[in-house]
Amino acid sequence: MFKSWLRNTTMATVVALAPFSAMAQAASQGGDIVVTYKDDITTLDPAIGYDWVNWSMIKSLYSRLMDYEPGTPNLVPSLAESFTVSPDGMTYTFKLRKGVKFSNGREVVASDVKYSIERAVDPKTQGPGAGFFGAIKGFEDVTGGKATTLSGIETPDAGTVVFNLSRPDATFLHVLAINFASVVPKEAVEAAAGDFGKKPVGSGTFVLKDWTIGQQLVFEKNPNYYVKDVPHIDKFTVEVGQEPLVALLRLQKGEVDIAGDGIPPAKFLEIKNSADGAKMIVDGAQLHTGYVTLNTKIKPFDNVKVRQALNMAINKDRITRILNGRATPANQPLPPLMPGYDKSFTGYAYDVAKAKALLAEAGYPNGFETTLFSTNTDPQPRIAQAIQQDLAAVGVKAEVRALAQANVISAGGTEGEAPMIWSGGMAWIADFPDASNFYGPILGCAGAVPGGWNWSWYCNKDLDARAVAADSMSDPAKSAERTATWSKIFTDIMADAPWIPVINERRVVAKSLRMGGADNIYIDPTRVINYDAIYVTK
Repeated sequence: MFKSWLRNTTMATVVALAPFSAMAQAASQGGDIVVTYKDDITTLDPAIGYDWVNWSMIKSLYSRLMDYEPGTPNLVPSLAESFTVSPDGMTYTFKLRKGVKFSNGREVVASDVKYSIERAVDPKTQGPGAGFFGAIKGFEDVTGGKATTLSGIETPDAGTVVFNLSRPDATFLHVLAINFASVVPKEAVEAAAGDFGKKPVGSGTFVLKDWTIGQQLVFEKNPNYYVKDVPHIDKFTVEVGQEPLVALLRLQKGEVDIAGDGIPPAKFLEIKNSADGAKMIVDGAQLHTGYVTLNTKIKPFDNVKVRQALNMAINKDRITRILNGRATPANQPLPPLMPGYDKSFTGYAYDVAKAKALLAEAGYPNGFETTLFSTNTDPQPRIAQAIQQDLAAVGVKAEVRALAQANVISAGGTEGEAPMIWSGGMAWIADFPDASNFYGPILGCAGAVPGGWNWSWYCNKDLDARAVAADSMSDPAKSAERTATWSKIFTDIMADAPWIPVINERRVVAKSLRMGGADNIYIDPTRVINYDAIYVTK
């Protein structure tokens, strides 16, 4: 399903298309829109930001060598004008577009690309995306503190960037399209003195004009963006601190254009059955898995039998009912739409008696006490409470701690203190449509670091080696073998049970009647919401 047109580009020169050109011709130009979210944005720094709310905004503030056609997983050159790949898949050479400028007025040059990726890899940045660049020569030296620059990135002139890999990487073009590969100017990062996330400078479709903490962010169209008639809107304002129910009522009145937190389950059927419901609701499948993390570095979750028992304790069907059936029960990390998903794998069946017996084998016949973290936007606390009730049925007393998203992220990745986290509201949505993306950042050793998103702190060196071997299969002739290898990795992970996979959720977006654009740009597989492609109808 997710075959890219670039799948067979080895040895070829690929010339940049005019991204979004077809859409640009059909879309109306101009207009200001209002978007709402309950939680404030924590950062707009592309080396650090990694939640589903800021991801779309960061995408639009910065440019990368590669990007995707709107609403699709199809890769296209972006900041790059063209590129070539060596026959052995070990060297990628990119030619930059000429005349692209940062919002501070300076032209983007090859050294900016090199600096930006090295900054994302630098352990001092404490960014969650370093592991994506593991195939570049010199990666281990930088992450190990032996070097500050990546020997595998060369800039022979201002318009050329060469990547030399230590191994073939089937995902490398995707990696150059994710936010962590966004190009930033060194002087602006240094001038911000640690606050670049609040003072972003990029070369993307929008620029940040105002950020009033706790109230709103204002993004205005970049008049110097290198693609004509993109973006389509002149400005979008993100109002934060908006309860989803209030935001939805305002949307119905025409005061809000996109209710970013979606439709609360309690209002879904009412909105769906309303006269304008079909025009307001965008409902679609996504590459998503919602899960509970089990912190493997602290007791009692360092015991695999405990983790397996809790996998048997959760009634996932009940949770799908809380979501009005807009989800299906999950039994493995990969979502059903992702190549590599094993349809024959059954996972851990819901079985209270077996869960109790396994806890007794693990040395906890009377259960134990723990804490379950969750975000505080409906319906996540209610789902956490349902999980709490299921755990109580097997003797596990879990205190639910519902916090703002930023605090949950900190408890999971920065401080690493959270025993359990229900990931709902920020559950894993693919950065790019490849099975490897459900491993490295959230289950691999590279993600089990301060600032990372592997909140189970699970690190299996054998699986890491198998993951590297899978991604080294860059030859298109081995795509089926690679997919099968990844499939086995994920089912083998479930034997260790660092997660409780809970649901694969459909994404539902509420938009005003004046908003235009295809549904797949409101549920964009690589952006969540594609601010570059949406438009206001005239």
